[in-house]
Amino acid sequence: MTKSEKRDDKPAKRKAAKIPNAIYEAELFRLQTELVKLQEWVKLNGERVVVIFEGRDAAGKGGAIKRVTEYLSPRVARIAALPAPTEREKTQWYYQRYVQHLPAAGEIVLFDRSWYNRAGVERVMGFCTPEELARFMRETPIFEQMLINDGIHLRKYWFSVSDEEQLKRFRSRLDDPLRRWKLSTMDLESINRWEEYSRAKDDMFVHTDVPISPWYVVESDIKKHARINMISHLLSTIAYTDVPHDKVELPTRPTGSGNYRRPPRELYKYVPDHVAELAGDPERDL
Repeated sequence: MTKSEKRDDKPAKRKAAKIPNAIYEAELFRLQTELVKLQEWVKLNGERVVVIFEGRDAAGKGGAIKRVTEYLSPRVARIAALPAPTEREKTQWYYQRYVQHLPAAGEIVLFDRSWYNRAGVERVMGFCTPEELARFMRETPIFEQMLINDGIHLRKYWFSVSDEEQLKRFRSRLDDPLRRWKLSTMDLESINRWEEYSRAKDDMFVHTDVPISPWYVVESDIKKHARINMISHLLSTIAYTDVPHDKVELPTRPTGSGNYRRPPRELYKYVPDHVAELAGDPERDL
């Protein structure tokens, strides 16, 4: 259990002051600019990048993923967030449904939860047998070794949130119509099983935090800090270079021959001007 996850002990260090918004926005913009450079390097050189995001419910994984992909091309960077396995998938080799989402040359894949479901929720909730869990612990370092040997850049991040902060985030979702969908019965069950999840995570680290594919813990009680720290670290671990671009100049718009006439507006179906309804009649307010 990490320091930030201890339930009863006093924190080992004082909670850091939140970064000012102006500094956060400026640094996030700089890092996102570097992510675009990483994307172009990946495309040019046919590299393959896999980033795994794991952690407790409401630990801030989704927000970090959004900031990573915000300005990247969906043709290059995509998110793999798999639902619960189907009855057919349950009969497959465990890693099979994840393998099909691995990147081809010139692609980046971000796993919003991954094959580590077996070591977490499946273990705690009893969705796998002890034998399946033991096999997972033995085989996962070998599986990841195969990915790395084939040239994939694999990075694994664990978002660590305290129980107090997690509960605060759960409560904020209860009455939020935009985020209520994020709160499920499975999430609520994680409150009752906090220590079980902690033991599961500790055991997972013992078996899968290996030199060739280590886990990196992101302290995420302050979401903005977690995003900056995680993105900065990711960029520091890949030796990408700036890709030169051809200079692009906008051409002068050609003058038409004068023969084109736009069809009457009445021939098209325009969406209603809802903004005008919200703004009202400007002359009425004069």
